[in-house]
Amino acid sequence: MALFQYNAIDNSGKTLNGTIDATGVQDAIAKLKSMGYFVTNVAPLKGQTPKTQTTEKGKKATVAKKGGGGLSINIPIPFIGGNKIKAKELMIITRQLATLIGAGLPLLRSLRVLKEQRKGVASNILGKIADDIESGSLFSEALSKHPSSFPRIYVAMVKAGEAGGALEIVLSRLADFMEKEAKLKGKIKSAMAYPTVVLFVTIGMLTFIMLKIVPTFIQIFQDMEVGDLPAPTKMVIAISKLMTQKAPLVIIGIIALFILYKILNKIKFTKYWLDMLKLKIFLFGPIVSKTIVARFARTFATLISSGVPILQSLQIVRDTVGNDVIANGINEIRNRVREGEGIAGPMLRTKVFPPMVTNMVAVGEETGQMDAMLDKIADAYEAEVDAAVAALASMIEPIMIVFLGGVVGFIVISLYMPLIKIAMSLSGATGGGGGGE
Repeated sequence: MALFQYNAIDNSGKTLNGTIDATGVQDAIAKLKSMGYFVTNVAPLKGQTPKTQTTEKGKKATVAKKGGGGLSINIPIPFIGGNKIKAKELMIITRQLATLIGAGLPLLRSLRVLKEQRKGVASNILGKIADDIESGSLFSEALSKHPSSFPRIYVAMVKAGEAGGALEIVLSRLADFMEKEAKLKGKIKSAMAYPTVVLFVTIGMLTFIMLKIVPTFIQIFQDMEVGDLPAPTKMVIAISKLMTQKAPLVIIGIIALFILYKILNKIKFTKYWLDMLKLKIFLFGPIVSKTIVARFARTFATLISSGVPILQSLQIVRDTVGNDVIANGINEIRNRVREGEGIAGPMLRTKVFPPMVTNMVAVGEETGQMDAMLDKIADAYEAEVDAAVAALASMIEPIMIVFLGGVVGFIVISLYMPLIKIAMSLSGATGGGGGGE
C-alpha cells in the first residue's frame, strides 16, 4: 500500500485535496469513486505528512488542508515532434483497448500489451502514456499531452468515461465513431477516384498539345509567311508560347496561387468566405454541406451519449466541424444554450442547418432522446452523401469528356483556320487566273 495525493469534487461541488492509501493509481481512483467523488487528479505522495480524517461516507482517507480553495489546473505539455499515430492505426488501437479492458485487464497493463504489439511512433506514444499513468496521471491527462495523435473529441470522451466509470463503453463508441468517419471518407475518395484520373488525363493531353503540337503549327505559319492570324489562333499560340518559353514562371505562378490559398485559409475573415464558397460551389457545394452536417450530428451524438456535457460537446463540435460558416452557427447555438435556451430554436435561427435537421433535433429534445435522433440524422445524411457522390461521379465523366472534346476541337479549328484561309485564297487566285485566259 502507498499514499496517493488526489484532487476531487464531492457531490455538493466542493473541491477536496487530500491523500488516500491504495495499491496503485487505478485502485486509488476506484476507492475515491466509491466514496462518490469526481476525481480530477491522482499522483503518488511526495514528501508530505498527511492528516488522517474520516470522510462523509464513514471511510478512512487522508485529507490535506485546503489551501485557497478552487480546483487546481494541470496544463498538459503537448507532444513535440512531427510524428503522430495515424487515424487508421488509432482506430485499431482504440478497439483493441476497449476489448482488453472489457476482458478485465487493468488499463496500464492493456496499454503495455498494445505497446509491445507495435513498433515506431505508436509504440513510443503508448509507452509515454503508460509511463504517465504509472506516475499518477489520469488516462485523459496522459492523452492530452499528445494532441497531434489524440484529437479533442477523443480526450473529452475518455475523460467522461473515467468520470462515469464506463471507459470500456466510451472506447467502443470512439472506435465505432472513427470507423464510420473512415468509411464515409473512403466512399468519397473511391467515388472521386475515376473523375480525378480523367481530370489528370485531360490536363496531360492539353499540356502535350500545347507543348508539342502547337509549336509545329507555329513553325508552319512562319515558313508559309502567314500574315494576320485569326483571333482564336493568336490566343492558342500565345498560351503555347507562355507554356514553352516561360514554363518556370507558370510553375511559380501555380505555386504562388497555392500558397496564397493557404494564407487566405489561415486568416479568419477570408477563411469564412472561402468556406462559404465551398458550400455554394456548383455540384460540389451540396456534398460539402451534407458531409459537414453528417459529421456534426455523428460527433455531437457520440459526445452526448458518452456523458460529455452539452456545452463542452458543442464547443468540441464547433472546433472540429471544419467549416467556419457552420462553426459560427454552432457557436451561436452554444451561447443561447448557455443562457438557458434549448438547441432546436437557436439552430433554426442560425439558418445554416437544413429544416429536417432542426425538426429532428426538436423531436429529440422533446422525447429526451437527443443522441439517438442525432445518430439517425447522421445515418440519413451519410446515405445522402453516398448517393450525391455517386451521382456526381457519374456526371463528371461525361462533363469531362465533353469539355476535353470541346477544348481539343477549339484548338484544332484555331490551328487550321489560317491554313483554310490560305487554301481558299490560293483557290480563288487560281480560279481567277483561269477565267482570264
